[in-house]
Amino acid sequence: MNNELSITHLILDASLLVQGVMLSLLAASVLSWVIIFTKRRALSRTKSAADRFEENFWSGGQLSEIYERVRRNKGSDSGLEGIFQAGYEEFGRQRRSDNDRDDAMASVQRAMKVGQMREVDTLEAGLPVLATIGSTSPYVGLFGTVWGIMSSFIAIGNVKQATLAMVAPGIAEALIATAMGLFAAIPAVVAYNIFTSQVDRLENRFQTFSEELLGILERGFKGSGRAKTPADGA
Repeated sequence: MNNELSITHLILDASLLVQGVMLSLLAASVLSWVIIFTKRRALSRTKSAADRFEENFWSGGQLSEIYERVRRNKGSDSGLEGIFQAGYEEFGRQRRSDNDRDDAMASVQRAMKVGQMREVDTLEAGLPVLATIGSTSPYVGLFGTVWGIMSSFIAIGNVKQATLAMVAPGIAEALIATAMGLFAAIPAVVAYNIFTSQVDRLENRFQTFSEELLGILERGFKGSGRAKTPADGA
């Protein structure tokens, strides 16, 4: 490709509106990649933390001891640990109250549900932005393309004899906007689908653990106060 039709030259010679479209698409692409790398690390970290916590939890032991370990690990009260901590603390408060078993367990369940929703909201942060970029970028690029082609045809109408050399640059710069729109949209859509699936799996994992923990705490309610995991005997 010669210098006159290089991509850089075409972008610099594009109209201000088309340049604005390209700049917005470039910013959207950069933002989507920042979210993709950040979210990938966050989900991987949450999954690894959940694996470690479940391995320790189901290896047996007193729930009070597990709670003390979680409470001492500052900054780790997220994911399953955060749900466990919320449920166990509410369990302790209910044991010291005069509520009956059903009301106490309902309060514990609500506390874990709130903790689960908080964790899921954190995991879903940034996903709506990816969805917006993935759904709107092609149309933004198409708008720049339509505008550029329209400008080219207007320029053709102002001359008596049009040649391919006159038309090609305008159409080429217009098509660059469409290409940039797809470049911004495709990674965002793929990442959104992958991350949504991972968040759903983690949410199901949180829900399953909450139900299992609720059963353990319910068996320990009105008991000795030293509830154990099934691996240690209920």
